[in-house]
Amino acid sequence: MQISQEEILQVAKLARLEVRGDELKNMTEQLDRILSYIAKLNELNTDGVTPTTHAISIHNAFREDTTQDSLPRQEALVNAPEQNGEFFVVPKVI
Repeated sequence: MQISQEEILQVAKLARLEVRGDELKNMTEQLDRILSYIAKLNELNTDGVTPTTHAISIHNAFREDTTQDSLPRQEALVNAPEQNGEFFVVPKVI
């Protein structure tokens, strides 16, 4: 077994989660299967395999940065629920 119920309880305590008896048993079994699978994957020889960050090759899809005029103030404020002619009026936070 890769992980014990005590380890599950310790992690749950750190995460401030309550784990009940039936949940503890299921979680232990599921995490043990996951860790066993990872251990099996770690047995593979990956020498010479280039690490990948995406399943398919991705290139920068961003547009070029260009400057442009901003929206005129009155046009920006026209649909505001509340405004004072210069700014959006929002509830006071403090």
